[in-house]
Amino acid sequence: MEIVGYIMALFIGISLGLIGGGGSILAVPVLAYLFALDEKVATAYSLFIVGSAALVGGFRQNRASNVDWRTAVVFGLPAILGVWIIRHYVVPALPDVLFVIQSFEFTRRMGMFGLFSILMIWAAYSMLSSKERKGGTGIVEYNYPLIVLEGLIVGSVTGFVGAGGGFLIIPALVVLANLEIKKAIGTSLVIIALKSLMGFFLGDALTMEIDWNFLLLFTSIAILGIFCGVYVGKFVDGKSLKRGFGYFIIVMAIFIFTMEFIV
Repeated sequence: MEIVGYIMALFIGISLGLIGGGGSILAVPVLAYLFALDEKVATAYSLFIVGSAALVGGFRQNRASNVDWRTAVVFGLPAILGVWIIRHYVVPALPDVLFVIQSFEFTRRMGMFGLFSILMIWAAYSMLSSKERKGGTGIVEYNYPLIVLEGLIVGSVTGFVGAGGGFLIIPALVVLANLEIKKAIGTSLVIIALKSLMGFFLGDALTMEIDWNFLLLFTSIAILGIFCGVYVGKFVDGKSLKRGFGYFIIVMAIFIFTMEFIV
C-alpha cells in the first residue's frame, strides 16, 4: 500500500504539472487510506504538500510575470489568519465525537472528511464546466471588505480540510480584484503556498509530532511529478485530461463518503 501511495504522490505532482491544479486535493485521501494516517495528521501533512507544490508553481508563474503581489498580500494575510486559527486552536480542540443522534455518532473524522468530499465535488464541477473561465479587464480594483472576508473563509476551509482551494480563490480574484485570468491563476498559487505553509508551521508543527522523513520524501516525489507533468503537457491535450481528472475526483469523493458514512 505504501508503494502505491508513493506512486500516487508522483501522480499528484504530474496532474498539477499537466493541468495546473486539482492534484493536491488527492493528497488527503492518499495519506488517509494508503498510509493509514488519522484525519488530523492527513490534513496537516496535506497542507505542507499542497503549500510546497504551490510554491514551486508560484515561482514559475512569477518568472512569467503572472503574479500580482499586492493582491496576494491583501487576500493572503486574512487567509493565513483563518488557517492558523483553525489548525492551531479549533482542530486540536475538537472532540473525537462531535455529537450523537440516538445511536449514531457523528465523529470529527466524519465532519472533516465529509466536508472534504463535498469540496471535491465542487472542484470536479469547476474542472468539468464547459464554460471558459473569463478574467477581469486587468485594471486591478480592490473590494477590500469582501476580499478580507473571502480570505478568512477560504483560509478556514483550507485549515479544516487540508486542501488548497484554488477553485475557490481564482473566481474570487477575478470578481473581487478584477484580475486577468492568467494573473488570477498565478496569484492564487502564491496565496495557496503562503496560507498552507504558514498554517502548517504556525499550527500543526507546534501542536503535533511531525514525521519529517516521510513528509519530505512524499513532497519531493510530488514536486518531481510537477516537472514530469509540465514536460508531458507539451505533447498531450490538457482539456481532455482535465475532464478525465474531474471524473476521477468525483469517484474519489464518492469513495471517501462511502468509507466514512456507509461502510
